[in-house]
Amino acid sequence: MTDYSPRLKVQYKDKITNALMEEFSYKNRMQLPKLDKIVLNIGCGREAVRDTKKVKSAEADLAAIAGQKPVVNIAKKSIAGFRVREGMPLGVKVTLRGDRMFEFMDRLVTIAMPRVRDFRGVSGKSFDGRGNYAMGLKEHIVFPEIEFDKVDEVWGMDVIICTTANTDAEAKSLLKHFNMPFNS
Repeated sequence: MTDYSPRLKVQYKDKITNALMEEFSYKNRMQLPKLDKIVLNIGCGREAVRDTKKVKSAEADLAAIAGQKPVVNIAKKSIAGFRVREGMPLGVKVTLRGDRMFEFMDRLVTIAMPRVRDFRGVSGKSFDGRGNYAMGLKEHIVFPEIEFDKVDEVWGMDVIICTTANTDAEAKSLLKHFNMPFNS
């Protein structure tokens, strides 16, 4: 049995760690920022209220993209104005860690983002102050795992990249080394 490591994980261990040590002049390798997890979320919104099968569709699509089974988000409270009942499924999310996280990051940067129409890079200002980065995709069909002919609904998708970085500058530098196409 061969030992397989994702391409970005090997790149992180071999090249990125040394570059970050030099850039921020860390004294210890334990200070290095690294990817902690990636959370993917599809909110179905009004479609889920009208038809609960839409959540199943979003769940299947997110499972294909992430490679693991997503969790269905349910409403915590009833909101009459939105016709939402307590316990009603409203969306799906999945948390990626380890090798799956590196594989997804690789596919996001090298395959999915270049397939977005009129793509000019992602905002460099979407950090939360603690080293985490959030971005949105308008169409989930940019991923090659989704068969365009079989899609009944095009979903928007949130991608949250959590790092162990202490500052936004460290996190941005880490993501730049992973070839994240920032526009600013």
